[in-house]
Amino acid sequence: MSDTIDKIEGLTEHVKEFVNTRVELAKLRIAEKTSLVIGNIIAVGVVAVLFLFVIVFGSFAGAWVLGDWIGMRYAGFLIVAGFYLLVAIIVWFARQRLIRFPVMNAIIRQLHKDEEDES
Repeated sequence: MSDTIDKIEGLTEHVKEFVNTRVELAKLRIAEKTSLVIGNIIAVGVVAVLFLFVIVFGSFAGAWVLGDWIGMRYAGFLIVAGFYLLVAIIVWFARQRLIRFPVMNAIIRQLHKDEEDES
């Protein structure tokens, strides 16, 4: 009887260790995936800011050139502003397909990557 009780106590200790190990493993996996997602968000943010600078300075240059070509500098800036307004309207009406779904899919894909895919 004492031998059986000792085996049961040993088994419960192993089960407790197993559960604790699984909890720690889950915490580590969550931390890893969270850090990957946050790292990707920061990287995309930095690239977006740099791309914004390119767009702004390129727009100024294009507006200046258009204005000189037309002969009225303000007209070049109005044409560029109209172009951005047109792009903004197109993006607004297609925002689900162009922005929301790709971002959601990228985050979900990143969260559900298997360990084999990451190496």
